[in-house]
Parts: sequence; structure tokens; C-alpha cells
Amino acid sequence: MNEGGDQAIHVLYLLGVAVLVISAFAVRRVRLGTAVKMFASWVLIFAAAFVIFTFKDDFAALGDRLLVSVRGGEAVPTAPGETRVRIASDGHFWVEAELNGQRVRFLVDSGATTTSISRETAQRAGIQPQAGLPVVVQTANGLVNAQRGRAGSLRVGNITRENVAVHISDAFGDLNVIGMNFLSSLRSWSVEGRTLILKS
Repeated sequence: MNEGGDQAIHVLYLLGVAVLVISAFAVRRVRLGTAVKMFASWVLIFAAAFVIFTFKDDFAALGDRLLVSVRGGEAVPTAPGETRVRIASDGHFWVEAELNGQRVRFLVDSGATTTSISRETAQRAGIQPQAGLPVVVQTANGLVNAQRGRAGSLRVGNITRENVAVHISDAFGDLNVIGMNFLSSLRSWSVEGRTLILKS
């Protein structure tokens, strides 16, 4: 149905509601002053509902932007081959990246040698652990065993790297980390104030 048809349905719906409300007042013989106040209240309620329904997609997009501003994670391309990431409220740089085309939330950690992902993230992105002995990875919670893997692509903003080495482990929980093997492949990366600047 076209947009004009949708608007016509909304208008007819509101008119129908208004008729029902007026009829209810008439049957109950409500005094005029009280009826006007009640009618105005109902009009405001249905008008608010109409606005929320009509602009629900815009409200949802605004909510997403507010959430990103609080949690961090928006990688903003500011020039060809340059992406900026604002610091999150927890003092870390988080980024919503694409791993093999899948949206994945990463912590950017220059203290991590290799990009590391959870087992669930690896499965979602179609990354298979390689055969062989596990590697030992130092984490904030101590040493953990992990398996090696390869990501076909890792995209942050407008910067993409292919055939990226990753470590995979259940011990990472739901935490995914972009490490130095990605950062060192860039022409430069730096922190200016509260912004991480990545340049390919």
C-alpha cells in the first residue's frame, strides 16, 4: 500500500475513535465542561500514539545512535582510508566491525598481539579453527588456551584487511578483541583526545 493510503487509514482510524468517544459521552450524559476535558485528553493520547507509530523507524534509529554514543562502537569514515572511533563511557575504544560480513562488536586493544574472538563469533562468521596444537594467550584473567584461525576479511569503517589471523577460544566469553596484527597493518593509528584515528 502506498504512503497516501496509509495516511488515509490513520485519519479514518482517528475519526472512528473520536466518534466512539463522543458517543460514549453522549450516552453517559457527561457535563459539557468535563466532556471537553476528557475529549481533549483522549485526542492527545491518540495523537501521541499516532506520532509514535508514524515515526517509529526514526525513533528506533535515534535510539540506536544514542546507544552507540554511550557504549561506543561507531566507526566513522572521515576521509578515504581514514576512520575515527570515539571513546566509550568506560574509557575504552569499542567498534562495530564486520568480520566475514557479520557485524561484530570488538574492543580495540593495542596490548593484544593477535585479534581474538569467541567461539560463538567464530561460528557465526564461518571461521574454522585450524588443526594443530593450541596456543597460549595472555588475557586479563590469566593464561588461556586458544586455537588459530583465519578470517577472510575484517572491516572497520572504510578500512578492510583480508586473511587476518585470529585466536579462537571459549575462554574469551563474549569478548572479541582487535589486536596489533590488525593495527600494525595500518599506515598509522593514534589517539587524539578522546578519538582513535585509524589510517590505512
